Amino acid sequence: MQFRIHKEGTTILVVTALILVALNVALYLLLPIVFWPVLVLSLVFYGIVLQFFRNPVRMVPDMDNHLVYAPADGRVCVIEEVFEPEYFKEKRLQVSVFMSPFNVHVNRNPVSGKVNYFRYHPGKFLVAWHPKSSTENERTTVVYDFGQGEILMRQIAGALAKRIRWYIGEGEKVQQGGDMGFIKFGSRVDLYLPLDAKVEVTMDQHVKGNKTVIARI
Repeated sequence: MQFRIHKEGTTILVVTALILVALNVALYLLLPIVFWPVLVLSLVFYGIVLQFFRNPVRMVPDMDNHLVYAPADGRVCVIEEVFEPEYFKEKRLQVSVFMSPFNVHVNRNPVSGKVNYFRYHPGKFLVAWHPKSSTENERTTVVYDFGQGEILMRQIAGALAKRIRWYIGEGEKVQQGGDMGFIKFGSRVDLYLPLDAKVEVTMDQHVKGNKTVIARI
């Protein structure tokens, strides 16, 4: 698998590297006794930050709008029928994926089609698995028209994830599997599907963006 660094990580990685180099040089000159332990910790810390911004190349294996692919890597934390109050204002089937700080945090388009609706909502930073995070946390709402209906996707910031990024807008046409955004340091993505969608995942299952089929519609 080709290893790439996401553009959202460029500035953070450069600044972090400069700070760590300066810190270790200062310790080498002033407190050489602690230089080697701190150097090891610095390399481990930088490795963690580096892996967070990895952006693996993943092609959708079967481009098909009857298949809803996972929009993110993580663990399935919600599968339930709920009332969606912002756009549909009716019951939908919700499937949510929780992303830990160790998951790939690229968000991808689950289907191809037109973006019928997009909104950004500032808000709180409750832990991403909190039931109220879908309606009270900082979040975006995207509605995709896939040709035979609509599905809604929501990016949700968590307690640590206070930087939501998105690369699509209302009225745009998007391709299944293409990058739609990024959430930094732990977060969650909700999908709101038609009630007759056939869910292909189970609770606590680990899924991969562009690889795991979430549902058939």
